Amino acid sequence: MFHRLSLALIAVLALFSANAAAQEKPKSVAAFLQALWPDAQARGVSRKTFDAALSNVTIDARVAAATLRQPEFGRPIGTYVNGIATAQRISLASARAVQWSHTLGAIEQQYGVDRWTLLAIWGIETSFGTNQGGFDVIRSLVTLSLSRYRPDFFRDELMAALKVLEEGHIERTKMLGSWAGAMGQPQFMPSNFLELAIDFDGNGRKDIWGSVPDVLASIANFLKHWGWKASDGWGFEVTVPPGFDYQRSRATYAEWAALGVTRADGKPMPDGNAILFFPSGAGGPAFLVGENFEVIKRYNNSDVFALAVSHLADRARGLGPFRAAWLVPDRQLSRTERIALQKRMKELGHPVNDFDGRIDFALRDEIRLEQAKYKMIPDGHPTPALLQQIGARN
Repeated sequence: MFHRLSLALIAVLALFSANAAAQEKPKSVAAFLQALWPDAQARGVSRKTFDAALSNVTIDARVAAATLRQPEFGRPIGTYVNGIATAQRISLASARAVQWSHTLGAIEQQYGVDRWTLLAIWGIETSFGTNQGGFDVIRSLVTLSLSRYRPDFFRDELMAALKVLEEGHIERTKMLGSWAGAMGQPQFMPSNFLELAIDFDGNGRKDIWGSVPDVLASIANFLKHWGWKASDGWGFEVTVPPGFDYQRSRATYAEWAALGVTRADGKPMPDGNAILFFPSGAGGPAFLVGENFEVIKRYNNSDVFALAVSHLADRARGLGPFRAAWLVPDRQLSRTERIALQKRMKELGHPVNDFDGRIDFALRDEIRLEQAKYKMIPDGHPTPALLQQIGARN
């Protein structure tokens, strides 16, 4: 189960250790809750809801351990993508497409998001609703609010969760989800639920826990909110010509065609702009990805997650597997190594937005500059060899 964080799934990288969490004094929680109450009251949370949600709440040491198990980090890309786009999940997505055909058609018409992307996200996040997570959402958010990493973010999500309870959307005992506080079949964070969840079945409830129409429409509304373009796809696999300048990363599709880049499926290039993406380096599959690919990353800020969603969607709609073979072995950087890379790139004067281990396309362009300095193939893909060259240390 691959959870997004704030439906922008953020890795909690600097959370206290499991031992420290287990030793957290109850009075620390009590002091936190005492300070929390005035703000909760100001946001319209009643004392009754506040006490019912938070009385006897304790730190959950499992949350700290869960932060260390980010599936997007360290695994070979091919293993990760193929582990998501399995034959079983493809078959289930196709079956759900038939089962919910009328609903999906109505959602497509209203929100402009294709059914296959919706089904892929639903399938990845909670196995089509069968695995919504077993963590107490309130307890997880209290634990994360008392961490040393992004406590303000999680405190705000805790406030939003209390508001969800105040408005009666879900019972306290049934408010279960991921270790990071994501809820329901689409794994929405509480703030996203309040802002973007949809009552599509018209029963007066935004039920992302039990109503499939509400689940699918909520995912669609989320993607539309972040700029999904109905006329565009996510991108596609491509082949680059011999002698290609790997420092080139951004262009229009027409410009890519002029440079000799061709679609692996032989189809003509569409209109618009695209980024050239080598998830495992120049020796592996290459892709041109558009704006909708970036929108998918709003669900989980990971290039490989967005690639896995897109690939599963394509396979469910009947397209074939990627044509180029994944590299073997395919040594991907660990989370610790990625953070070390980010810190070193910052020291070298490159603009780095954060130190969470997520390598975005802007940073990949900066990586190309360093690769070129050391006569490496400037494909934007970070490797252990690059870390050694630039002096990045864990």
